[in-house]
Amino acid sequence: TGGEPGPLVEVASHEHLPAERRVRLRAARLEQALGKVLPAEEVTDILQRLGMVVDGDAQGWSVVAPSWRFDIAIEEDLIEEVARIHGYNRLPVRRPQARLALRPDHEGRTPLGRLRRQMVARGYYEAVTYSFVAPELQRILLPEAVSPVLANPISSDLSVMRASLFPGLVRALEHNLNRQQTRVRLFETGLIFRGELDDLQQLPMLGALACGSREPEGWAANREAVDFYDLKGDLESLIAMGGDPDAWRFEPAEHSALHPGQCARILHRGEEAGWIGTLHPAVRAQLGLKVDAVLFEVRLDALTHGRVPAFTPLSRFPEVRRDLAFLVDEELPMQVLLDTIRGQAGAWLTESRLFDVYQGKGVPEGRKSVALGLTWQHPSRTLNDEEINQLVDAIITESRQHLGAELRG
Repeated sequence: TGGEPGPLVEVASHEHLPAERRVRLRAARLEQALGKVLPAEEVTDILQRLGMVVDGDAQGWSVVAPSWRFDIAIEEDLIEEVARIHGYNRLPVRRPQARLALRPDHEGRTPLGRLRRQMVARGYYEAVTYSFVAPELQRILLPEAVSPVLANPISSDLSVMRASLFPGLVRALEHNLNRQQTRVRLFETGLIFRGELDDLQQLPMLGALACGSREPEGWAANREAVDFYDLKGDLESLIAMGGDPDAWRFEPAEHSALHPGQCARILHRGEEAGWIGTLHPAVRAQLGLKVDAVLFEVRLDALTHGRVPAFTPLSRFPEVRRDLAFLVDEELPMQVLLDTIRGQAGAWLTESRLFDVYQGKGVPEGRKSVALGLTWQHPSRTLNDEEINQLVDAIITESRQHLGAELRG
C-alpha cells in the first residue's frame, strides 16, 4: 500500500524492572549432587546456552539469570538445569552411604514399655490424668505436701501441681465407681512435683490402684475382694523384671493416705522408693467412697535400673529340703526372719519359701506360727545330712537368740 514504518520509541521504567539475580554455584556442591565431576567448560557452556551470564573461578561459578527465568533463585535450581541439559541418563547410579550406629542396649535397664505391658498383662488399664489436681483432694491425701500453685489454672479444682500420683488415681476411681464400674484396675506413669519453684523436685513415678473383686466375674471365680497382698504381688512382678529383687524391702510405716495397719514403705537399696497400702478409712469417709482400695506408687528410676542378666548353670545334683515352723512375736516382720535365716543358711541355699502362717489353738497369744521351706543344692556334689543339719542348727540358734523364735514341734 506504499506505507512505511514510523520511528520505534522504547520507553522503560528501570525502577520497575526485575532486579539482577546473581546465584552462586559451587563446583563441590555440583559434584556432590550429581555424583560425578563435570568439566568447567561444559558447565559454563550449558548455562550460557540457557541465556545466563556466567563468570567462573576456581571454586565455581557466579551466574546471572535472564529476566524471563524467574524460576532461577537458588543454587539447587542451577544444579537442576545442568543435570537436565547434561542428561539424567548420563549420571551415575549410586546408593547413598551413611554410618548407622547401633543404639546401645542397656541390659541392666527395664524399658518403660515393658513395665506398662506387664501391668496390662496383670489386668490393669493405663490412666492418663492431669499433672495438676484439686488442692482440697491433695490436702486430704497428703496434708503436709508442698507443691507449686498455678498462677493461672484452667479451673479452680486443678490449681496445684500434684505431689503424688494418688490424687489422680483416686479421682479416676471415683469417676469409675460413679458409673457403676465396681472392679477397677488402673496404673499411671508420670512426674510428681515436690517443693517450691526455687527448690522443685520433679520425680518420675509409677502408681497403681485396685478395688473390687480379686478376679473378674465368672462361674469359677470367687467374690473375694482384692487386698494388700494382691497389689504387692503385682508390684513384685515389676520388681522381678529388673532381675535384682534382693535390693528391695517393704517395711511397716505410716502414711497419711494409707491404713496404719496395712501400709508399707518401699525401700530400694536402703533408700525410700515409694509407698504401698490400703486407702485410709478416714480418707475414704471424707471422699465418700464406700469400697476399699489398695494403691502404690514407686520411683520409676528404681524400677527401670536393675541387674545385668547372667547365666547360672543348673546343678545336676539333688536338692535337699527342710521345713521349719517357728513361733515368733506376731509383730515381727517376716522379712527380718528371712534375713536372719539367709544369713545362716550358707551359700548353697537356693530357695526360702513361706508356705504357712497360723494363729489360734495351740499357739500362745501374741505369737504366730510361720512355716518355711528351705532348699539347698550344691553345684558340683551331693550335700549330706550332716552338712544340712549343721546349717539348720545354726538357723535355729540364731533365730532364738536374736528374734526370740522357738522351733514349733
